[in-house]
Amino acid sequence: MMVPVRCFTCGKVIGSAYETFVERTGKGEDPQEVLDDLGVDRYCCRRMILSHVDLVDEVMPFD
Repeated sequence: MMVPVRCFTCGKVIGSAYETFVERTGKGEDPQEVLDDLGVDRYCCRRMILSHVDLVDEVMPFD
């Protein structure tokens, strides 16, 4: 649904990096380099951003 604010495993704040990640990868940048630039170094945090599926637009008609 919504982007997790913190990593479920380590607790690092990652919610602020998601929108920048989506913008930069949408322009064609390499996801690995974008995550490195944003300071998302741990595998658990990278998993949180890479595996997120934004479903808000699909759920909104049912509210």
